[in-house]
Amino acid sequence: MYLALQNGTVEAQENPLTTIEAKKFYEVQKHIVLTGHIVDHLNTVVAGGLWKKLSEEDRKTFTDVAQEAAAKATAEIKANEAKLVDFFKQKGLTVTEVNKDEFRDTVIKTTSFESFDYRKSDWDRIQAVK
Repeated sequence: MYLALQNGTVEAQENPLTTIEAKKFYEVQKHIVLTGHIVDHLNTVVAGGLWKKLSEEDRKTFTDVAQEAAAKATAEIKANEAKLVDFFKQKGLTVTEVNKDEFRDTVIKTTSFESFDYRKSDWDRIQAVK
C-alpha cells in the first residue's frame, strides 16, 4: 500500500489511525478524513466449552473484569487517536472531521446492507449495544 500510494497506483486507503501511523502511510498521503468507521479495537473471546465449565460466580467475575478492561482499552484508544490526529497535522496532512451522523445517514440511504451480505436487523442489534 505504501508504494502504491507513493507512485499513484492508488489514490487512497482506509485504515485505523494507528495503522496509518505504524505503516507510515502519512509519508505518502496528503489527507485523512475522520469518518470513524474503522477504529482500532481489542476483542476478548472465551471458548464456549470453557465458559460452560465456569461457575456463575466465576462468569460474573470474568465478565466484570473484561468490561473494566474494555472501558480502559477504549479510553486508551481514544486518547491515542487524539494524539495521532495532532501528529498527522504536524506532519502537514489535511485532517478533515466529518459529521458522523450525516455520514452514517448518507451511507445508509445510498447503500443497501444486503449488497454487502448484511442484514438491517444485525445493524439494529449492534446499534442497541451502545
